[in-house]
Amino acid sequence: MKIYDLLAEKKPVVLKQWFNLILETYPEESTSFLKSQNSQSRNPVTQPIFEGIEGIYDGLVNEADAGKLNVYLDNIIRVRAIQDFSPSEAVSFIFSLKQVIRKELEIEICDQKLFEELLALESKIDSLANTCFEIYMKCREKLYEIKANEVRNWTYRALHKTKLYKEVRTEEQ
Repeated sequence: MKIYDLLAEKKPVVLKQWFNLILETYPEESTSFLKSQNSQSRNPVTQPIFEGIEGIYDGLVNEADAGKLNVYLDNIIRVRAIQDFSPSEAVSFIFSLKQVIRKELEIEICDQKLFEELLALESKIDSLANTCFEIYMKCREKLYEIKANEVRNWTYRALHKTKLYKEVRTEEQ
């Protein structure tokens, strides 16, 4: 049996454990709220995370190329980029998948000597981590750009209201 067959078989258990590990990266008071709210309208954080990890997992199990997984990574990273996570914290969720897989498939990996397959799978997960970081940085750049534009626009409006903007422009000419 290949490691991908075992992963397909254990999908519900692995996804649940992975999801719980991701929720544990949030502050304690947030974690209890996130776990208690199932409705997407009441909890817009957990829905994209769960859908994202399910898509990533299915992509890994079906050996999809990394480009197809980027959409799912993007959905999760966008949520984490606007929250108060450092870059390493924002992308750490992908590494927790390795932890869950090792724990859930430990016996089968040893019995069936699937170490090489496990290493290949973990290499794919590591590559996804690089992609996560790139997505995170693009999201943060966009956030800073939006904030800078807001400050610039606010400053312009404030100067324009006080008529200081016209005085400065006249002095420059």
